[in-house]
Amino acid sequence: MGVTTGHMKAFYPSSLPLIQLPCPQTIGPHGQDHWPASYPECGSNAQSPIDIQTDSVTFDPELPALQPYGYDQPGTEPLDLHNNGHTVQLSLPPTLYLGGLPRKYVAAQLHLHWGQKGTPVGSEHQINSEATAAELHIVHYDSDSYSNLSEAAQKPQGLAVLGILIEMGETENPAYEHILSHLHEIRHKDQKTSVPPFNMRELLPPQLEQFFRYNGSLTTPPCYQSVLWTVFNLKAQISMEQLEKLQETLFSTEGEPSEPLVQNYRAPQPLNQRIIFTSFTQEGSLYTTGEMLSLGVGILVGCLCLLLAVYLIARKIRSHFHKLYF
Repeated sequence: MGVTTGHMKAFYPSSLPLIQLPCPQTIGPHGQDHWPASYPECGSNAQSPIDIQTDSVTFDPELPALQPYGYDQPGTEPLDLHNNGHTVQLSLPPTLYLGGLPRKYVAAQLHLHWGQKGTPVGSEHQINSEATAAELHIVHYDSDSYSNLSEAAQKPQGLAVLGILIEMGETENPAYEHILSHLHEIRHKDQKTSVPPFNMRELLPPQLEQFFRYNGSLTTPPCYQSVLWTVFNLKAQISMEQLEKLQETLFSTEGEPSEPLVQNYRAPQPLNQRIIFTSFTQEGSLYTTGEMLSLGVGILVGCLCLLLAVYLIARKIRSHFHKLYF
């Protein structure tokens, strides 16, 4: 995800500037490898996305639970869906906001990153060097400190972005279908349509307790290092048909010749000296902290019961031996 500056074209629904992504390809004069030449911060030392290595993260038991407020009640006004030539982007009302962060972060927009048909990768973040088929970013800004998204995007921790890794599953995901079913209406760059409001909470993983937290950047120029990232450990799922709809429907051009809008993800960036915090312990990544504590207590009780049983059996054998010989 990134913001529009300079000569890049901006999009302003309801006076709120939304993020626009530049071209993601790694080759050519405007590809990823050349970004730092025009946007020096793209070559800085706290860039996103990253490859999260779970054996190197730091468990923080005091990390507050993330609370998405208003996600299940997005109001009655239709939402703007836009093909900006780099991604599909959905505007979000400011009634959606996040709790459990240092300040109040209100929602601005969401967008997707994906690969191309026939390839299994399309996400920006990776976990243990494994990418998924796609990734959803829900972008929020610090409304306590800044008046809009563009202002916040240039300040440290001005933005808070939720990263949801998306993998292919067996069944259709109804929440994502609210977006994907409208893609044919915005096949070409700069086309827009309206989407009825729906329950945004269902775009997230069913459990939000397990997540990674780190300081990073926009994943596109100008690559401002202003993002407090929350990447969920559990993944969302969409069907193969939904994934192919995302990979095959959109074009990055206004007319002919049509250029498919694919592979709009950035490669993982060096972690350098940053610390990745996690809300759950890695010894049992399938369990939350509370579940791990319960499991530990259960194991302890089981061991005590076993020791008691051994003691009673030994006492009984000793008593029987005493009666036989004495």
